[in-house]
Amino acid sequence: MTIFMAGLGANFEYDLKKIIALSTLRQLGLIISILFIGYPILAFFHLLTHAFFKALLFLCAGLIIHCISDSQDIRHIGAIVNHLPFTCSCFCISNFSLCGLPFISGFYSKDIIVEIVSHSYYNIFIFIIFFVSVGLTVSYRTRLVYFCLSYNINSFVCQSYYEDGVMIKSIILLSLLAILGGRSLS
Repeated sequence: MTIFMAGLGANFEYDLKKIIALSTLRQLGLIISILFIGYPILAFFHLLTHAFFKALLFLCAGLIIHCISDSQDIRHIGAIVNHLPFTCSCFCISNFSLCGLPFISGFYSKDIIVEIVSHSYYNIFIFIIFFVSVGLTVSYRTRLVYFCLSYNINSFVCQSYYEDGVMIKSIILLSLLAILGGRSLS
């Protein structure tokens, strides 16, 4: 139920930090449900792959929030891809990994989790809630990318669109882990 409610709440939220927090809550609910089903190694594997792309997501979101005068409303940060292309590209990579796009680190753990849930003999209610919550994840991540990267209204004047070298190095390292980490761990 945590998975479903966090995904549903994130679809109606406009605060970037709250969307990321609800996403984290959803992933923790998924990890707990995998532990409940009886797969602790799979839960740990998902925790590790999730750490790669979630750290990248936090770093990119923090840089975006910093550049737009500390506003967290996703309706006000549109078209930032024109000013921070590298950060926004890595932000998209972390979102795609969170959605489980094939051959990125989130895919390797979520594919196994979806396979286990679809082949297990649990209540149909659990089955439906699980797959609807997977769809909700894709929905709020797509909504976040739309508002943050391609929405054209930007009511805030940015302080600086500067991608620092230290930040870029950290983002590159986390991007490599978000792309290759799942394959190397599996």
